[in-house]
Amino acid sequence: MAQQSGPQASSDAPPRDASTVVLVRDSDAGIEVFLQRRVQQMAFAGGMTVFPGGGVDPRDRETEIRWEGPGVGFWADVFSTDDDSARALVCAAVRETFEECGVLLAGSADAAHPDPSSFVGVREALVSKELWFAQFLNDENLVLRADLLSPLAHWITPKNEPRRYDTRFFLASLPDGQAADGQTSEAAEAKWMTAGDALADWNSGRHFLLPPTWSQLRRITEFGTVAELIAAPHRVVPIEPVVSDGTGLSGLQFTDSASYLAQLGDGRMDTLRNA
Repeated sequence: MAQQSGPQASSDAPPRDASTVVLVRDSDAGIEVFLQRRVQQMAFAGGMTVFPGGGVDPRDRETEIRWEGPGVGFWADVFSTDDDSARALVCAAVRETFEECGVLLAGSADAAHPDPSSFVGVREALVSKELWFAQFLNDENLVLRADLLSPLAHWITPKNEPRRYDTRFFLASLPDGQAADGQTSEAAEAKWMTAGDALADWNSGRHFLLPPTWSQLRRITEFGTVAELIAAPHRVVPIEPVVSDGTGLSGLQFTDSASYLAQLGDGRMDTLRNA
């Protein structure tokens, strides 16, 4: 999908680098994804159902860590950024996944850690920023497993939004023996769902999906297994939706926006008009 162009409202808010991780696993019903419904009070995407993720912390740029898998040059190329930012994006992806759902994409050079729950105190210290991620990895002699991540998508918040993110989406299979939880203050609810069920709930109004989440879920429904999903080529190009002045989501324009907006004709548009 190509980046959209058109009239833009002016904004002084530069987008902040962010990482989102689409965590998946196989089930008898198809590929399941781990989703969180953010608490209503969140400044960004409050009440929305999202994948785990968040903004890059300056300390995610720490270079003194052990690393296994594609180097920063690979991530810089695929996500159209510099090496320093690419390193920070990968670190943020692993850190945020651990902070928000307890899944740790780090371990030895050939396996993810078998029991991240043993780091419960560390997880709390990371969330409170008493501890930085590189320090945790080095203290525990852990290797960041970039090979457990795959690039998936790149979305940029529209220019007329006061809070903007330049978000890279990563794909990751749930490591064997690990479990995702909802133990984060940012989520009112967290659960595994098939991508199809998540979209069905969106269609029926049982939860709200922002366009990037909706788009990735639609992509996942095209595959039968996690292995097929991860092996497939995913074209990563920056997508920055356009929003006409004063129209809210009703004026949103991006590839497939007509399909997205058509499913808001059941009264939800009134709720989301100024989102």
